[in-house]
Parts: sequence; structure tokens; C-alpha cells
Amino acid sequence: MHDHAPTGIRGAGSRRLLSISLALTATVLVVQLVGGVLTGSLALLADAAHMFADASALVIALIASIVAARPADARNTYGYRRAEVFGALVNAIILIGLSVGIAVEGIGRLLRPTEAEVDGGLMLVIAVVGLIANAVSLWLLSAAQRTSINVRGAYLEVLGDLLGSALVIVAAIVIATTGWLPADALASLLIAALIVPRAVTLLREVVSVLAETAPRGTDVHQIREHLLSADGVSDVHDVHVWQLTRGAPVFTAHVVVDPAVLARGAGPLLTRLQSCLADHFDVEHSTIQLEPAGHREHDAHV
Repeated sequence: MHDHAPTGIRGAGSRRLLSISLALTATVLVVQLVGGVLTGSLALLADAAHMFADASALVIALIASIVAARPADARNTYGYRRAEVFGALVNAIILIGLSVGIAVEGIGRLLRPTEAEVDGGLMLVIAVVGLIANAVSLWLLSAAQRTSINVRGAYLEVLGDLLGSALVIVAAIVIATTGWLPADALASLLIAALIVPRAVTLLREVVSVLAETAPRGTDVHQIREHLLSADGVSDVHDVHVWQLTRGAPVFTAHVVVDPAVLARGAGPLLTRLQSCLADHFDVEHSTIQLEPAGHREHDAHV
């Protein structure tokens, strides 16, 4: 069963969605940077640095989506969709580096608390603006991130921003009501703790694609059994399933067929097999080599 396709702006192409998210992120970055200086809040300045890293990652994601849209050529026969995977790899590394930096800075603030004045009220207003902007970006990317590993990387970063803004709001309320400045440091450590698992998950997904392992949820044995159930098919071997990027599985196999079926023409059988893969397993691209019975044994002796 498939999800309903998103409509309106959420149904726009990955490039447009990433551009809108980048514009929102860059705007919030400037607001938080100015707000951090005006309020004296280290938490807002740290969050601005967080947003800067995410804006840079969104630029990388946007460039990757532009490159991925280029058509295939004689040298890159599958096209450039793997550019999304490399973009996601860079995003994962940025997320991990950012979380480590936040953790180090947060521990430093706990060990060396400052007595600087912080305007908790203004800090709260700016953090709420950031929360709203991140929520909009998250909503825009929520549908596209299911089919693009590159957009998923941007989605996870925006999710980290949204949670970060929520933590800054809590810290601002604590500072405004109690004056307890270590709330900044604790919020920073929590932000780092929230980012790391998501960054590792994205990195594992990138490694899975680059290692050409079967997509998660794909049962190769079940696919083989489906092909074997087709009339005239006696064996299926050399089955391979991998992904060009998230949501773009590729399938190849050698299918041994009764010579009588081949004598009537391979076209109808090939159409049935490829339709089976597309309808039941969402395989976007399949290459099936049809072989007469006995061909595999002949190859084994060559």
C-alpha cells in the first residue's frame, strides 16, 4: 500500500524544497546571530553557529540535487543520482562534528560559568521565531525525505534545529525566571545528545547504499520466489538488489526459462517479470537475463 502523493508546495521538487528551507534557515541564522549579540546569550550564538553549519549543509544538498538531475551519459550510465548519497555523507559528517563541538562547548560552560547578563525575555522571543521557522521547514521536507536520501539529510538537520530551538526556549524561560545561567550549557549538551543518534543513522544509511547492500525491507528470497512462480521459469540465479540512492532500487538476475516458452517469444514473459518487480517490490530499474535451460551448466564449464 502506497502513501498518497503530497500536494501543494510539499509536492514540489527536491531542489525547490531545499531552496525554501535554505532561505528560512539563513533568515533565522541572521536573526539568532543579531539576537545573541543583543541579549548576551551564548546559547543563541551557539544555536546560530548550529544554523550556519546546517545552512552550509543545505547548500551542499541543493548542489547535489542539481547534479543528480543531470541525465545519464556514456560515462555515467546510471546518471548522477549517487550525487545525493555523497551530499548526504557530507551532511552526516557535519552533524557529527557539530554535535561534538556543542558538547565540548557545553562542558566548558559548566566548568567555567560566566556572570554575563542575559536578556531572557528577548532570548525567548528570538528562540520562538527560530522554532516556528524550523517547524515550517520540517513540514515542507517531511514528504520528500521519504524518497531522497539527500533531502532526508536536510530533514534531519532541520529536526535538530527545531529541537535545539525548543531547548533554547526552555533555557530562556529558566534564565528569565531564575537567572540560572548554566541552563545554557545544559541545553547545549542536550542538543548534542539529540543530534548524534540521527547523524549516525544517516551515516549508516549512506554506508549501506555505497556498500550496495539490499535495501532495508527488501526480501531477496521472496523476490526470487515470485519470479520462480511465473509460468515457464525453472530457475533464478545471480540475483542482485541494491540502491542508486534512497528510494531507487536496482535489480538484476539471470532467469532460466523453458525453451518452449522462449520459442514463443521472450517479450511477454519479460514484461510479466518486470511488472511483478515494479508492482510488488517497487523496483525502479530491473535487468533480467533470460537463459534457456542448460545454459547455466554450459557456462560453468567455460
